[in-house]
Amino acid sequence: MGAAPVEPGERGATRIADRVVAKIAARAAREAVELPSGAELPQATVTVHHDTARVRIRLELGYPGDIGRQCGAVRRQVVQRVRALAGMAVPEVTVRVERLYSARSRAAAQGRAR
Repeated sequence: MGAAPVEPGERGATRIADRVVAKIAARAAREAVELPSGAELPQATVTVHHDTARVRIRLELGYPGDIGRQCGAVRRQVVQRVRALAGMAVPEVTVRVERLYSARSRAAAQGRAR
């Protein structure tokens, strides 16, 4: 008599690549804040260990604005989306603001582009 067969859903493992989780995180950052025109899209790097992802986001924001509030919104959205789509805990989201765009600098850049 052999051991009871293992159900198909209990066999094997699922591994989600770091770059896939990074794409989810970058998209979540875009969803969280309104990006100024001319700004680069947010970039994410992720380190996954088992079912935990540590995320670093780089983005550009509009100025003036409540930078702390916007970064908090990015953190919350990234945690929610990674948890929902990848099933991973996200204990840490580091947000790095690379550049601030003011309405004046956007107008000047548009004027140069014309």
